[in-house]
Amino acid sequence: MKFLTFTASVLALSTSLAFAENPQVGGAPMFEDKNIVENAVNSADHTTLVAAVTAAGLAETLMGEGPFTVFAPTNDAFAKLPAGTVENLLLPENKETLVKILTCHVVGKAVLAEALQGMIADDGGKHPVPTLGGCTLQATYEGDMVKLTDEAGNVATVTIADVIQSNGVIHVIDTVMLPAG
Repeated sequence: MKFLTFTASVLALSTSLAFAENPQVGGAPMFEDKNIVENAVNSADHTTLVAAVTAAGLAETLMGEGPFTVFAPTNDAFAKLPAGTVENLLLPENKETLVKILTCHVVGKAVLAEALQGMIADDGGKHPVPTLGGCTLQATYEGDMVKLTDEAGNVATVTIADVIQSNGVIHVIDTVMLPAG
């Protein structure tokens, strides 16, 4: 059954990649032939994320072959953090912490929302999502909205799903995901 689910997910990804039109993000078109960083820099809603990725030295990685799934917090998501948090994280001496937080938003494969919802359903309503940062997000859904809960108990909603990139997929989220502790 898991093989059939995986096969259906790959077929859904292939079909979606061939026929879906990417949504705009932050008022900018997202191009399937551009990588995650090339598209993110054009989104007015992701200037904080782009600054953080640059400060953490992760831009080159996210421009790489992938595939990656990036749960991309908006500027408003970063603004929900306590005052001064973002500015503090961008300091060179906090690079290690920044890298840990950012990589808790990245999965080492491309996963579309429909496939993730299938995995959630197969797992009885909650599916663990291991990230490249060593965090495990818990994915659930309400109606057709995917929700992610981080190790600190924060809950994010995927507000724009399935933004196809040349090296993966972006899902826009409304809350920054944090590691435990």
